[in-house]
Amino acid sequence: MRGSKGYYSGTRSLLRKPTRAKGKPQIGKLLHPYEAGNQVIIKMNSSVQKSMPHKRFHGKIGQIIEKRGRAYVISVPQGEAIKTIIVRPDHLEPYTGQ
Repeated sequence: MRGSKGYYSGTRSLLRKPTRAKGKPQIGKLLHPYEAGNQVIIKMNSSVQKSMPHKRFHGKIGQIIEKRGRAYVISVPQGEAIKTIIVRPDHLEPYTGQ
């Protein structure tokens, strides 16, 4: 029998949260101001399914192009191509550049 090849296949460990981090997202994370040109880390939050990016973008660093409604348009390099995705701030973290 063939295995499922759905949108979230192979994400058992990727979308799992630590025990004490389960539940609703922190409000400070949602209210963080992002502007065009900022760099962000795409980190999927499994407690919010709306506007969740594809699993291949988890952990990638992208640049904000614009704000579109509640979400942001982000350009993410993938190999030689540059992909444009639309993600809500639930799934974003500011990138400090270390």
